[in-house]
Amino acid sequence: MRLLLDTHAFIWWVSEASGLGRQARAAIQDATNEVLLSIASLWEATIKRANGKLDFPIDFETAISDEGFRILPITYQHLDTLKTLPRLHRDPFDRMIVAQAITDDLTLATRDGRLGAYGVATLW
Repeated sequence: MRLLLDTHAFIWWVSEASGLGRQARAAIQDATNEVLLSIASLWEATIKRANGKLDFPIDFETAISDEGFRILPITYQHLDTLKTLPRLHRDPFDRMIVAQAITDDLTLATRDGRLGAYGVATLW
């Protein structure tokens, strides 16, 4: 499975928070799965950290490297998908992550049940 982590899934995984769903935790732990993190999630987390809304003492680059995750850049194909998405969700970061998951046929690890309405595979 190719798994794309929503921002909160990444933060909860690295901080070992109990809020991470059992299915998501198992999928991340499974060494046969490729785990990706969108650059959009890093952008969102950086903004939240700078605004004092996120207490995450670990350097993002170090955390990603230590976990063996891969960064998913934003491509023109992702932007083409993004512009076709219906306005089911207002958060621009979530919309980009959904566009990436649809374009690249990824399963999205998220607790946000509204994202499944886009037809993207999710687990939590």
